[in-house]
Amino acid sequence: MIISSSADYRTVAQKFLPPFLFHYIDGGSYAEQTLRRNVDDFAAVALRQRVLKDMSQLDTSIELFGEKLSIPVALSPVGLTGMYRRRGEVQAARAASRHGIPFTMSSVSVCPIEEVAPMIKRPMWFQLYVLKDRGFMQNALERAQAAGCTTLVFTVDMPVPGARYRDAHSGMSGPNAALRRYWQAMTHPHWAVDVGLLGRPHDLGNISAYRGSPTGLQDYMGYLSANFDPSISWKDLEWIRAFWKGPMVIKGILDPEDAKDAVRFGADGIIVSNHGGRQLDGVLSSARALPAIADAVKGQIKILADSGIRNGLDVVRALALGADCAMIGRAYIYALAAGGEAGVKHLLELLEKEMRVAMTLTSVAKVADISADLLVREA
Repeated sequence: MIISSSADYRTVAQKFLPPFLFHYIDGGSYAEQTLRRNVDDFAAVALRQRVLKDMSQLDTSIELFGEKLSIPVALSPVGLTGMYRRRGEVQAARAASRHGIPFTMSSVSVCPIEEVAPMIKRPMWFQLYVLKDRGFMQNALERAQAAGCTTLVFTVDMPVPGARYRDAHSGMSGPNAALRRYWQAMTHPHWAVDVGLLGRPHDLGNISAYRGSPTGLQDYMGYLSANFDPSISWKDLEWIRAFWKGPMVIKGILDPEDAKDAVRFGADGIIVSNHGGRQLDGVLSSARALPAIADAVKGQIKILADSGIRNGLDVVRALALGADCAMIGRAYIYALAAGGEAGVKHLLELLEKEMRVAMTLTSVAKVADISADLLVREA
């Protein structure tokens, strides 16, 4: 199959992966309306085409949190990345590092921090939830800093897990889930060898390192459900802000008032995100939420955006709507499942090429010049 887009990678990933894994990454919550709107609303953003400008010196790089990025993109944190390809966090991190962008490691990864960090040439970012088990949180932060992680991404939109109907049907959860997953693995032999056999151990590496014993995938949903903390508030982040020495970014902001709170709190950045449509269905897409948030806090705090960004044109659209940088999750997981490190590398090359086309045809030579002036204003 000829692969020319993230949509092509999704098609290949669906064939390679057991259904419980494909639908876990592909699905959203409730009726999945926000999941669909995330993609559709970015696709609906119209840009002004401009011509006959000198675009020979086009530059896609940016500076963010003291780091130079080759393109204004970072890989979002995705739990269980190591189940999509053999030691998947390592493969994705290497591809990101070689392209000159950050890889954000999930606290519920398969590979532990200490396995991934030595394999890459640039520092990782690290993602953390507010959990009832504060001992795990402190242990994870200490280990992330010791491993040289530079930026903390703090996810705040999961005080409870979303209602994800696909998981019960796919075998990720529900009756006889373990038996169904085993059968699916046997009927997907390429995945069974690459990940099932050669990708062990299949556990939550960071949690296992803290507990001193394996925390298997069968414990994944139970551990998270038991440890998500619905009492979370800004005060719960204060000790983390004091402890963490580098930039701190708050992920899961959709409302301008919450963005203003993040500025008052002293965060270095926010990520405009609805968790990829996996939490509260019916909320605004990132594309719809971005302009009002940018109006409220642009210039006071760095604005990153994820949820629905699938290509380089979407990256330009996100920046025109007010973001300083874009993040991709599903798109790189599809590429990872389909082609491992080489797949992620190719996807990032496609993103950069698509960005260059979009910037050339909107006559913007530098990322810093991408602004709302590029947007077509409706009459």
